[in-house]
Amino acid sequence: MIHAADVREWRDRDVVDAESRKIGVLEAIYVDTTTDEPAMATVRTGLPTRHRLVFVPIDNAIVGPGYLRVGYVRTLVKQAPSIGTDDVLPAEQEEAVFKHYGLPYQSGAAGERQLARR
Repeated sequence: MIHAADVREWRDRDVVDAESRKIGVLEAIYVDTTTDEPAMATVRTGLPTRHRLVFVPIDNAIVGPGYLRVGYVRTLVKQAPSIGTDDVLPAEQEEAVFKHYGLPYQSGAAGERQLARR
């Protein structure tokens, strides 16, 4: 299990896929609002002048020296819903992130978001 206190140390680490191919650099961690456990990460990808942030689940992530290995292939991650480096994920697009990875999505009883940035 990944502990929320540990994720603060991960920022700016390389994010690699299951085959150790670099996807990008870890920007932020999002927690599940019902459990307050880390659920997703945003990864900075793209050219130096045109960065964007893509979302990737970190449920099976492995932390190594200087990297975070996620259980998804690079191609799938780079095709995930994205936001600009200074943007926030709009609430209406949150479900699309989960669907992209084939994960169940459930907002709160009053429509609360499932993800919150930490």
